[in-house]
Amino acid sequence: MRQRPKKQDEPVGGDDDLGVLLARNGGFSFPVAEGLDQRRAAKFLSWAMWRSSEIAELLGLSENTIASWRKRDGWEAATPLERMEGIVEAQFISLVLKKDKSSRDVRDIDLLSRQAISIAKIRKFQEAGGHSGHLNDKVANRNAAEKKKPKRNVITEEQLEILRQRHLDEMFGYQKEWHQVRDLRHRMILKSRQIGATFYFAREALIHALETGNNQIFLSASKSQAQVFRGYIVDFVRETVGVDLTGEHITLDRGEGEKHPTLYFLGTNSRTAQSYHGDLYFDEFFWVHGFKKLEDVASGMASHKQYRLTYFSTPSSINDEAYPFWTGKAWNADRAKQDRIEIDVSWKALRDGRQCEDGIWRQVVTIEDAAEKGCTLFDLVGLRNRKSAAAWANLYMCQFVDDSLSVFPMAALKPCQVEEWDVWKDIDFGKQLLGYGRPYDGEVWLSYDPNGDGPNADNAGLVLVAPPEVLGVGKFRVIWREQFIGSDFEKQAKRIQNLCDRYNVTKIDIDESGLGKSVLQLVRKWFPSARGHMYSPITKTRMVHKTLNVVGHKRLEYPIAWTDLTAALMSIRRTLTSKGQHLTYEAPRTKSSGHGDLAWALFQALDNEPLEAAVGGVRKGRVRVLEKS
Repeated sequence: MRQRPKKQDEPVGGDDDLGVLLARNGGFSFPVAEGLDQRRAAKFLSWAMWRSSEIAELLGLSENTIASWRKRDGWEAATPLERMEGIVEAQFISLVLKKDKSSRDVRDIDLLSRQAISIAKIRKFQEAGGHSGHLNDKVANRNAAEKKKPKRNVITEEQLEILRQRHLDEMFGYQKEWHQVRDLRHRMILKSRQIGATFYFAREALIHALETGNNQIFLSASKSQAQVFRGYIVDFVRETVGVDLTGEHITLDRGEGEKHPTLYFLGTNSRTAQSYHGDLYFDEFFWVHGFKKLEDVASGMASHKQYRLTYFSTPSSINDEAYPFWTGKAWNADRAKQDRIEIDVSWKALRDGRQCEDGIWRQVVTIEDAAEKGCTLFDLVGLRNRKSAAAWANLYMCQFVDDSLSVFPMAALKPCQVEEWDVWKDIDFGKQLLGYGRPYDGEVWLSYDPNGDGPNADNAGLVLVAPPEVLGVGKFRVIWREQFIGSDFEKQAKRIQNLCDRYNVTKIDIDESGLGKSVLQLVRKWFPSARGHMYSPITKTRMVHKTLNVVGHKRLEYPIAWTDLTAALMSIRRTLTSKGQHLTYEAPRTKSSGHGDLAWALFQALDNEPLEAAVGGVRKGRVRVLEKS
């Protein structure tokens, strides 16, 4: 039996106080209700670690009775939380029902109330879906507060100044000229390829948006080309101030109370472009289909006087819809004779930039101008040696092509140009650009047009064409093109093999002239059915006529941004053989050329579809069975 405590340690209380009774008998002294019934008192004593024999002796009951209660009432099955609840409940009710309460009673009631709340929190935490907020009020209050969306694309004034300074520090001379007239209402620039116009205007637009709060609209010949603007802007900001800009269209945060401008990156779909407003940058406007309609929509985006319009492009054809816009003839079209103007758009008149009679600031920047004004990105001699005179003039010296004599004029090719990201849903462009995996599961024809020999050899051209499922029906899609520089035939054959590993190539066509014979020999080791071509006037005529048929029936598609393929097709001319006896087709293909290689590669691929397929399919043989009489 538990020993009674010493007299001086005995607590004060009546004989009906179970807590006092427990203390007097060496038990755990915890307050329980006065006048507690024996069955409940026995349970509490059991929970206080008393043995059944001790409980029976204290309460004057038999041990069998205590054991029966323990089993029937499930004392041992009670959880620690249930035991706490039972004791707190009994004491709380007892104190509340007291008629005359002492100050200690009031204090204990408050303490027990808090304990009851704690127990309720623990029980809530233990239920399904419980979390730390049920135990900790501070966590609960924090989680209950309205969530503030994290701020994105925040650029401070200090960061803007850093961006502005880097932009100024990294300009070439001709870009500084563009910067000096950045506030003019309308600019139009005819430029060489690869001189950094898209790079510069991406930065200019970003900084102008941060300075003014004006939206910036980037309109390009294709949606993929518009994404080039976005890439330049994202990289510029990340590398310079460490901010990652996010969003398909980027909304900039200039701070509380300031306008938050959006940078829009659009392809030339006028139906989606007309709902925007802001400063407009129209890239490669000479290469878009339906320029007149699109220009009306594009200029409408910048109708408000605070907005600016900037058009820049490499030249295409003198028969293009945008050409009169450049020369000023479009301005004169609906005006009386006395109100018409003459604009000198020659290189000499515009090389330094000039505000013309129609109010538009124009400039012509050739690759030689760019080099003269500080651009160090080019080996002009080597580049010129690899290009034909016509290609050099058009691509780098800002001269328009007269496609009046072209077999494939610009007007015929523009319906074939598509925004591939929007139209070709079965191609994974991420895999295609990064060079891994299989970007397209369908059948593919590979065609290769070789380059010449020697250190100044022209470019070789290669295309991948996805044919229609049924020959004579549906469209051919040029889903990849590339050019090779140099005369390493093993490297070129290895590249062809790499493409065959990544695409489902079922046909390979190779021109056997120049390096082609060596490339074909290597390719046939692992693709025996590769077909070689020896060109003759008859062969060229057949290929060109087949392509004319495909283009004329709008059965050809290729990305609108591939201006090199467009230029190659436009370079094809009718001519006579050296003896003047036969009509044939040629592009300027001298030792320094290469302008038509992509076109001839395409012709080879399309030649796999028989000419008769376009007029009802390949004729099948007939067998007539005669019965004996």
